[in-house]
Amino acid sequence: MFKLEKKSMSDYVDRGLKKLGITISKPVLAILCIIFGILVIVFPTLLVWIVGLFLVIQGILLLTDVLELKR
Repeated sequence: MFKLEKKSMSDYVDRGLKKLGITISKPVLAILCIIFGILVIVFPTLLVWIVGLFLVIQGILLLTDVLELKR
């Protein structure tokens, strides 16, 4: 039947960024996640902006993926 692959969120983000022509290594992505996590802990009001930015970027990546599959 179908083989389901288990992929992490970083794999999806990495694939989406590559489609946009941006390459980020996993250690750099991990450091960015740690920095954003610390910022949220120190400044809880930034949570709204960070989550909003993440959702917009993720939505763009998903939309480009759908449009790419339709080609």
